[in-house]
Amino acid sequence: MSTALIIVDIQNDYFPNGKMELSNPDKAAANAAKVLDWFRQNNKDNIFHVQHIASSPELGFFLPNTEGAELHETVLPLEHENIIVKNFANSFLKTDLESKLREKGVNKVVVVGMMTHMCIDATVRAAVDLGFETTLIEDACATRDLSYQERKVPAEQVHFAFVSALQGMYANVISTEDFLQRS
Repeated sequence: MSTALIIVDIQNDYFPNGKMELSNPDKAAANAAKVLDWFRQNNKDNIFHVQHIASSPELGFFLPNTEGAELHETVLPLEHENIIVKNFANSFLKTDLESKLREKGVNKVVVVGMMTHMCIDATVRAAVDLGFETTLIEDACATRDLSYQERKVPAEQVHFAFVSALQGMYANVISTEDFLQRS
């Protein structure tokens, strides 16, 4: 059994002064960096950095050739690590992520990144649909406040609603500390 790390969209636009600032992105990125360090020491050939590049300027962030679209300094890839460029929430949609995982014999994935309610949710669900046993490290993910009609939903509630929906049927949801202790 081979396991891969998928780091989804930890990019500059999600951090302070970015075009789509999240709630507590630094904490999530620091935890993602701990998981990345573990993989670099124990499973260095199975690290996949996913970078979202907007296919349309209407998205307003992750625009091509901007600093905001660049991967954040906390999780910068090393030369031999895989970079997957995507244009959709789902990291597998119209990318070579699945084929690269299959080439390496991967059947388990560990997912970290941003935004919990969008790209993390879409990627975790797709991974499971494709047959990968999936672990989501929830405190290595971040999201933002959302609103529906006149109601504001705080980022923490958005985050926990999505990770609790993924827990069980879709993923083993754990903390960074639990992952590091169990691995």
